[in-house]
Amino acid sequence: MTSQVSITLLYELQKSRLNFGNLFFLPQILRACGRFSAVKEGKQAHSLILKYGFTRNLNIMTSLLDMYSKCNYIEDAHNVFVEMPERDIVATNSMISGLCRCHSTSKAIELFNNMDERDESTWNSLISGLGQNSEGKIGLFFFERMRLEGAKIDAITSVSVLSICADLAALNYGRKIHGLVMKYGFNFDLPVGNSMIDMYAKCGCMNYALLCFNQMSVKNVVSWTSLISGFGKNGQGEDALKAFDAMERLKDCVVPNKITFLGALYACSHGGLVQEGKEIFNKMVYKYSITPIMEHYTCMVDLLGRSGRLFEAYSFIKNMPIKPDAKVLTAFLSSCCSYMNVELAKTASNMLLELEPEEAGVYMLMSNFYGQIGDLESVVNVRRLMLNRGIKKEKANTWIEIDNKVHTFESGDKSHPRSREIYSYLEELIEKMKKIGYVVNTSMIMQNVDDDKKEEIVLSHSEKLAIGFGLISTSPGTSLMIVKNLRMCVDCHLATALISKIEGREIVARDSTRFHHFKNGICSCRNYW
Repeated sequence: MTSQVSITLLYELQKSRLNFGNLFFLPQILRACGRFSAVKEGKQAHSLILKYGFTRNLNIMTSLLDMYSKCNYIEDAHNVFVEMPERDIVATNSMISGLCRCHSTSKAIELFNNMDERDESTWNSLISGLGQNSEGKIGLFFFERMRLEGAKIDAITSVSVLSICADLAALNYGRKIHGLVMKYGFNFDLPVGNSMIDMYAKCGCMNYALLCFNQMSVKNVVSWTSLISGFGKNGQGEDALKAFDAMERLKDCVVPNKITFLGALYACSHGGLVQEGKEIFNKMVYKYSITPIMEHYTCMVDLLGRSGRLFEAYSFIKNMPIKPDAKVLTAFLSSCCSYMNVELAKTASNMLLELEPEEAGVYMLMSNFYGQIGDLESVVNVRRLMLNRGIKKEKANTWIEIDNKVHTFESGDKSHPRSREIYSYLEELIEKMKKIGYVVNTSMIMQNVDDDKKEEIVLSHSEKLAIGFGLISTSPGTSLMIVKNLRMCVDCHLATALISKIEGREIVARDSTRFHHFKNGICSCRNYW
């Protein structure tokens, strides 16, 4: 919060003490405090509320509760809620939103279930909050419950559920919501239209995303940015730049912002469009006078590094006007490892470990890199360092939507009801793959186990299990879509390509960085990932 705003708030608070009969003034002050996280000034307002006996004013107390929750003072918000002489739906909805904002979703659900009366805002607060806390599957459960109880579905509900479908890559469910949107006429609502573009893009269906975009009568910068970013993440870099050019030709109607440029730069980075990426970056700075943020610099380092221009990328990092963060250095380290540049990889890893000594991804990247170049002593040293510092690798998991239900798998998972069928099907499939030249890549397995055990570990990676489940659960020829929380491993990338050829399936894989569209043994990324 700026000092000017702080002084203004204090001035208004002091003025209100002289003429406190104007009750609508306090909620305005509290809203401003919540917007700027000015909890100190908010507490001063709270003191005035107590002093002048306004604790029975429902509007003021709800504004006070909302201010505390937006400042992440959820215990203070809860105390206000408990101490309110009376509460209405608005106050309870605000409390549910606050609990979700502070990641206390179980308490939000408990409060929701104990309500005697709910309106559409109540449902929207909970469903939206669950989605924002990566609890989309629970959010969809409550959406189904909302429909069963006959609650009114509005445009806000549609946006929240579409966002959940986008995060889960729940394409079939998203199509179902698309149908409801058309039924209720929400397709003319701009935020709903933007959410539809984003949902289809994140489900790897850019043809549908483009169709939704073209059908919108009104488009804003979010619409264009969603389309450009969607093309980029789906490996359609040239289409992303065509969309960016079309947006620019609109002149003053819609002006690209920093997020639009981020989407365009990402598209260049993952499409190997080096010169175009440089031009986009320069246009952002010199034509539109947008000061780059760290994400823009990360894209530029990634763009140069992926294309093998490691020294140019290193020079770019050293000449940045701001200190590089972990994402910039990780992008550089990843490229150094891909191009087997040992010296620059060590330089990048040392910089990273100094900056973020508890980031597990750095250790794993270096461990895998040393394993690939045969430096087993360094592998042991990195693993020992992780052990000494108590650093654990993030668990990999992959999920797939089948019959409107999302199924999640971890590596080596045998908890699924159809686990035996999955493993049996995969064993037969792997034998077919080996007959056409497939060799399991175990270079990323650093455990001190024999080769057979390493192969067993790789063959039970979460991606393969999700694909196996998809294969036994759908009709021949049906396309599959999987989502992984981490970067797809080299072996799973190769295996998925072969599976797409043997099974005659199109398989779309969304990992933490991009989409991979596999068809007839070929991936859309052209191994440039």
